[in-house]
Amino acid sequence: ISPIITRGGCRGHARARQSGTATEMTSLTARATLHASARASASPRSGGVGTARNAGPHGLRPGCRRRHRRDATAVPGATASAVDLAAELRADFPILEQDIPETGKRLVYLDSAASSQKPSAVVDAHRDYYMMINANVHRGVHYLSGKATDAYEEARVKVAKFVNAKSDREIVFTRNASEAINLVAYTWGMDNLGPGDEVVVSVLEHHSNLVPWQLVCEKTGATLRHVGLKKDNSGIDVDALAAVMAEGRVKLVATAHVSNVLGCELDVSAVTTLAKKHGAKVLLDACQSVPHMPVDVQSLGVDWIVASGHKMCGPTGIGFLWGTAEALESMPPWMGGGEMIQDVYMDRSTYAPPPARFEAGTPAIGEAIALGRACDYLTEVGMDRVHAFEKEIGGILYDKLSAVNDVTIYGPTPAQGRASLAAFNVAGLHANDVCTLLDQAGVATRSGHHCTQPLHRYLGVPATARASLYLYNTPGEVDALVESLTDTISFFREINGM
Repeated sequence: ISPIITRGGCRGHARARQSGTATEMTSLTARATLHASARASASPRSGGVGTARNAGPHGLRPGCRRRHRRDATAVPGATASAVDLAAELRADFPILEQDIPETGKRLVYLDSAASSQKPSAVVDAHRDYYMMINANVHRGVHYLSGKATDAYEEARVKVAKFVNAKSDREIVFTRNASEAINLVAYTWGMDNLGPGDEVVVSVLEHHSNLVPWQLVCEKTGATLRHVGLKKDNSGIDVDALAAVMAEGRVKLVATAHVSNVLGCELDVSAVTTLAKKHGAKVLLDACQSVPHMPVDVQSLGVDWIVASGHKMCGPTGIGFLWGTAEALESMPPWMGGGEMIQDVYMDRSTYAPPPARFEAGTPAIGEAIALGRACDYLTEVGMDRVHAFEKEIGGILYDKLSAVNDVTIYGPTPAQGRASLAAFNVAGLHANDVCTLLDQAGVATRSGHHCTQPLHRYLGVPATARASLYLYNTPGEVDALVESLTDTISFFREINGM
């Protein structure tokens, strides 16, 4: 079985310093931690941001719909402000209503690009599978097996509807998006790539959409090429992509729909037009788009998309591959075992059609069911509404961070279009030190290369700090980030005598 490259293998929060960084802060971080703890104890942010809820850990049962949420989207032309939507949904995420024990600060979770929080309805769906219908799927005629099979396949239908697939047969459940990309690489890639062929990626790719293609190109003799960014770093250079494709050797373009660092959105239409002109296929890493905006695979015009459940209010350990029927049918089996076969003899086997062909062994049943419930939840909120909300609060985040002295934000401006995240650096400070101090103030952000080392080298920085928002974040939490960041910068300037 071919090796699997997983997102979990990247350690964007590594403590080790890279040589050549602007300032070595290891000892300063320890001192700053003590300072921040003392300061936090002296003046806790009582009550935190938003209003505490009395919701228990299982506030929404599977299948329940909150009437006020449906009413909020029923008014023609109505739009929700950032305050309105976050306030409406906040009770569904009881994990956010806690204080940091050491400091008394209210938790401000700004790391949803790494993994989103889960609403109670999703947690309930996962728990209820194990408590009520736990059994293996597809192979049993008894009651529980039938119930489990129905729930598992219903989840596939929900995912298909969520991305507007033509059929649920176009949805393959995988462990994560990394496995989905590896699935395409080691089936279609191994069968269709060879010497003289090219795969094109961009410099902003997540390692999960880069390393598998490095491995497969090495095995097949194909060439892996990449294109850079526009001069203002607002997205990939489509003109450069057009020049590469005009050479006539590209078999596949694999790139991100939305960058997990720059926040820029791909001009998918421009890429698919080029691909069709030159007979190439397109794989879209949609991990940062499917949770945040309406995604219609039929209108995108690509051959495959991949997404992770844990970034879209679902559990870890589940993701999916969508592919056109034609693309999936052309792919041979990858992993062998139960479920993916049709008939087995001692000397040969025949294989099931997609998606079963690619789901060998007992699947992550409870996780798939919970992912289906996450799709229900997001559909009930309304993805148009989620996207409008994130544009608003993402603009607030960009504007307020931009106003902080010595802060550089990477990627396009809100006017150019960007996701509700901001990767940034503070002049003279390492991102790990900045995020450590923010954590002491109760603000959870992420530091490191975010599994995009080539992009960070391209930008000329060893790491960035990243704040990423989702549908439960409030403008008050953005204010908490900016306040804590300003205090952090002041502290480091003071101890450095700057």
